[in-house]
Amino acid sequence: MVRFSAKPSWWLVTLVLLCDGFEFPAQSLANASRWEAEIQAFEASDRTNPPPQNAILFIGSSSFRLWQSLAQDFPGKPVINRGFGGSEITDSTALADRIIFPYHPRMIVLYAGDNDLANGKSVQQVVSDYRTFVKTVWTRLPEAQIAFVSIKPSPSRWHLKAQIEATNQEIEAIKQKGLVFIDVYHPMLGPDGNPDPSFFMPDKLHPNTRAYHLWATVIAPYLD
Repeated sequence: MVRFSAKPSWWLVTLVLLCDGFEFPAQSLANASRWEAEIQAFEASDRTNPPPQNAILFIGSSSFRLWQSLAQDFPGKPVINRGFGGSEITDSTALADRIIFPYHPRMIVLYAGDNDLANGKSVQQVVSDYRTFVKTVWTRLPEAQIAFVSIKPSPSRWHLKAQIEATNQEIEAIKQKGLVFIDVYHPMLGPDGNPDPSFFMPDKLHPNTRAYHLWATVIAPYLD
């Protein structure tokens, strides 16, 4: 498990390393306005039932949003689920002021990149967007651990196999203290090397109950 140093110089060095070689994308909060109803629902829920501070925040696209048993699957862990819609990495970055920073999470578990590739983004752009997400989070939460859950091998998007594998490999290769890569891609493949259909809903895209049980087993050892 990754542990953090109390020395203030660590996060400054990390930010410099992360910033080298890429720039923020031209994106504003207006780009994420299509998620406004969902974000307002989160905020309304927070007012009536405030979630814990310093918890483990699950954020990203609908593969997390649909994980209804999240709290039960990680007993004894303070978890918050803020997955929304068919979001991309840049949406979570743009909305960080509303769905990340208010919780001051000690750990962020991100599932994203899936919709990004399906919507035509290149591997390089997805990786760059992830780096920007990390930089944005660490600007305000320098000691938060960030875990990227690999893009899953869904049957409906198997035509993107090469891009999915390349994106997973490049993000896994980013070695920085405080970053974790969690591989759910390979455990969801069948003996023939193709996606195991028993892990997916009838739409052949979203994980089913069996898949979430698998994800919980794979992710649990990484939760601090």
